[in-house]
Amino acid sequence: MVYGALDIGGTKIAGALVDADGRLVARAQRATPAGEPAGVLGEAVAAVIDDLSGHPRWPGLTRMGIGSAGPVDTAAGTVSPVNIPGWRDYPLVEKVRSHPRMPAGVRPVLVGDAVAMAAAEHWKGAARGAGNALCMVVSTGVGGGLILNGALHTGITGNAGHIGHISVDLNGPLCPCGARGCVEGFASGPAIAAHALASGWTPPPGLAPTAAAVDAAARDGDERALAAYDRAGRALAAAIAATVALVELDVVVIGGGVAQAGETLFAPLLRHMDEYAALDFTRNVPVVRAELALDAGLIGAAAVGAARTGPAGAGRGGSRVPATRA
Repeated sequence: MVYGALDIGGTKIAGALVDADGRLVARAQRATPAGEPAGVLGEAVAAVIDDLSGHPRWPGLTRMGIGSAGPVDTAAGTVSPVNIPGWRDYPLVEKVRSHPRMPAGVRPVLVGDAVAMAAAEHWKGAARGAGNALCMVVSTGVGGGLILNGALHTGITGNAGHIGHISVDLNGPLCPCGARGCVEGFASGPAIAAHALASGWTPPPGLAPTAAAVDAAARDGDERALAAYDRAGRALAAAIAATVALVELDVVVIGGGVAQAGETLFAPLLRHMDEYAALDFTRNVPVVRAELALDAGLIGAAAVGAARTGPAGAGRGGSRVPATRA
């Protein structure tokens, strides 16, 4: 048995074939042409599918999951990612389903990318066996997915757990989503780099001003770089503490490209958790790094597709994917 998976974000469009044990059998990837029109973006998705279709196990594909940056609308099969302006109500599910090389009868299932990551970490990663967990992707954007009562909680539209658009500063910067002070505006990779640049930091000659470059400067003791990560950690801590207070959690898992900074991000995050998690029942919730690294979105999308989570199958509120039975 093999399942298809697509993981679509502001930086990359990845695809994979994943076996029933959560192992990647094949992988393909393209850069996301985020500033291009919808058709160009669609061509990048099609190119990933083309690459996967050359694998000998492709003809046996029966299920496919898609994890996409959000918001998504699982009922309509459309996506409107905040960080991919070319797609607004884009019919991604239909475009994938109708790809000429898609095996007949495969009906893709769509969820938010961080919801897919939550499914993966609950199946094979740091949230395995947890009854209640928040799993976050901190990358080009900031997203989240919830495990509640041992089941993946997708919400009616597939966006439940979208912690990146919780406001942590009522007078904060205007977010592309239309609200002010969203976590994403403080803790995403571009936000970290932008804050460091605004404070006077500059990357070494020949290097782009990315969160990874800021991380390298922070490890060398640059105060402006350290301050940018401290600001990100504070925003994440405020949002995580609020989520713990709302639903009570056993564990919080953080993955994505920015999380690869390790202690540069986690040290200030954990320090600020002591400040924001003030109520007794919110204290001491473990905040840990994702175990599945950058493949979590693909593994989770495959798990969701296998279970036909959401309007296409097992229900619109909470669904048990293979993650809950491993």
